[in-house]
Amino acid sequence: MTVRLHVRTAVWRSQVARTVSTVDGLVPVVKGNGYGFGRRHLAELAAEFCDTVAVGTVHELDGLPASLTAVVLTPTLTAPPTTEPILTVGRNEHVTALAGWSGRVIVKLTSDLRRFGGDPSLIAHARSSGLDVVGVSVHPPIAGTDDDRLEQIATALVDVDPAVPVWVSHLGLDTYRSLGDGRSYRIRIGTALWHGDKSALRLGADVLDVRAISAGTTAGYHQEQVPVDGHLLMIGAGTANGVTPLADGRSPFHFSRTRLALHEAPHMHTSMAFVPAGDPLPAIGDDVDVQRPLHMTTVDEYRWE
Repeated sequence: MTVRLHVRTAVWRSQVARTVSTVDGLVPVVKGNGYGFGRRHLAELAAEFCDTVAVGTVHELDGLPASLTAVVLTPTLTAPPTTEPILTVGRNEHVTALAGWSGRVIVKLTSDLRRFGGDPSLIAHARSSGLDVVGVSVHPPIAGTDDDRLEQIATALVDVDPAVPVWVSHLGLDTYRSLGDGRSYRIRIGTALWHGDKSALRLGADVLDVRAISAGTTAGYHQEQVPVDGHLLMIGAGTANGVTPLADGRSPFHFSRTRLALHEAPHMHTSMAFVPAGDPLPAIGDDVDVQRPLHMTTVDEYRWE
């Protein structure tokens, strides 16, 4: 079983470098599964061109290069043992949970996302509690237009001292570059940085077995019948890697530009597909394409090509 990410290395790194070179104040995001590449790999690459990265939680701080400052995007109710990371607070309760911790924080301001965020009075509360406020952040939803997001950012900042740096996200890069109201801005970028040129990336999985089967024969955990003569394929990818049917129920697997039908839903390490007689048929050892979001997929092996 192998889920494999093929990377056209020169193309991929060139796209990352172009983005970095044209965006002042860029903070790379390396949270979760590292957008399919793994957090450690992305952090090591980020250390080549920046001094700060954003991670998802305090549990993602381990293994980062010593040269990087980590900004933790999700508030924590348990203070970390070190004051090195920059934490996020978005409610009075988040500040209270950090009692006795005297490190740096970014105060998250409310937006239409309504996930975390308080009003500007939280800045004074954090400071009076002994925290070093090094910025505020506004995290508008992806829905809507850049104009909508700019309006939300402007509204959130009405009562914020212009000397306080502002961290934003979900803005188009041209819109971000247009910000110029006398404030200092930084932008967190994840998907647009690491997945900006999808032509450089291909996800695949091994075919582990091919079995001829006659119409009406049952197979699989739930003993469903196959509709016509054909072949069953055992593909080395399943829920352990985050591989599931697409949102509309279709198979995520392709071979020879043809979608491979699932015989049943993927299981832990193997997915069972069905190929009708006469359709393109992979052999054992062939690599079939996997259509899955990389940020939701656990990759077993990387091919830097």
